[in-house]
Amino acid sequence: MCRFLAYSGDAIFLEDLVCKPRHSLVRQSLQASEAKSVTNGDGFGIGWYGERDTPGVYREVMPAWSDDNLMALCANVRSHLFMAHVRAATGGGVSRQNCHPFHLDRYLFIHNGQIGDFPRLRRVMETQLSDELYDLKRGATDSELLFLLIMGRVKAGATVEAATRQVLLDTVDEMQARGITTPLRFSAALADGEQLWAVRWASDDKPPSLYLKPQPGGWAIASEPLGDDAEAWQPLAKGEVVHVHDGRIERRLLCG
Repeated sequence: MCRFLAYSGDAIFLEDLVCKPRHSLVRQSLQASEAKSVTNGDGFGIGWYGERDTPGVYREVMPAWSDDNLMALCANVRSHLFMAHVRAATGGGVSRQNCHPFHLDRYLFIHNGQIGDFPRLRRVMETQLSDELYDLKRGATDSELLFLLIMGRVKAGATVEAATRQVLLDTVDEMQARGITTPLRFSAALADGEQLWAVRWASDDKPPSLYLKPQPGGWAIASEPLGDDAEAWQPLAKGEVVHVHDGRIERRLLCG
């Protein structure tokens, strides 16, 4: 399973969360403490919003702990909204196209989890994409496909939360129709440059870990607490979505 973090608030250097904390995301790439895979060395990525209309994205297949370019970028880039991800591949192979975050227009997306028995579902799920979105697909992961399915519903006028809810429920329906009992697990963050959403959900009531913490001037979300202040990180409830916007948060259940 992967590890990730997201931040929204006053502009800070990416290194303040990605690199500097005692249990930073870079350290988690080498030694995670709340994941089945202790090492998350199958690539990494960062995405951030700056002065352009679309976000900056840097993805690489080498382990995060061994990339000096990542350290240099994080030390020099400031952003009010960014996310980062270290990958332990559960399918799709190790390639830059399979590294998170995935992006479309102003949207960024990161995911930890998996669709149970995904190879049996891939074809039917891909048919749900419009030709435009299918042509934009670059990798082979269930994560990217879930993101594009969510984006298809958002482009059709749904809210991010409604789109995410329906894609998850539709996927579970397809799994049940094929007798798939391996669960769908979904811990994810999605941003549009101004707003940030984080979701912790699973079809078997065992979603991947996800935490929320107030920061000076903002909010951080991460798969694991980043430092010695573990008590300050609040776990998201099972099935919960957190919406960060205008400097405040809203918390509610995504779906039953």
